[in-house]
Amino acid sequence: MKGWRRNKDVHQVTDARPSLTADIHRREISYLIKMGIRTICLILAVVLPLPWPYRMLFIAGAVLLPYIAVIGANERGADAPPPTFHSPGDDQSEIPMHRREIGS
Repeated sequence: MKGWRRNKDVHQVTDARPSLTADIHRREISYLIKMGIRTICLILAVVLPLPWPYRMLFIAGAVLLPYIAVIGANERGADAPPPTFHSPGDDQSEIPMHRREIGS
C-alpha cells in the first residue's frame, strides 16, 4: 500500500461541536438563572429592612444583571464556528436593484 496516505488527524465523537439546539438551550437556561437572581435582588432590596449601603448592593445587582444576562445569552459557545457570510459568487447572483421589492 505505497500510494495510501494516512490521515494523521483523528476525530472522535467527543470532539464534535454541540448542536445549535443544545447551545441555544444552554444560553436560555443561563439567561433564566441570571434573571431569577435579578428578581431575588429586586425583591430583597424592597422587602428587607437593610441599611442603605446593603440595599444599594441589591439594587445594583437588579440593575446590572439584565445587561450581563443579555450579553451572555447572545454570546455563542467557545467551540462554535464563526458565522459565515456568503457573498455573491460565480454560482450565485445578487438580486438586481430594481427587483428587490416583494411582488415585482
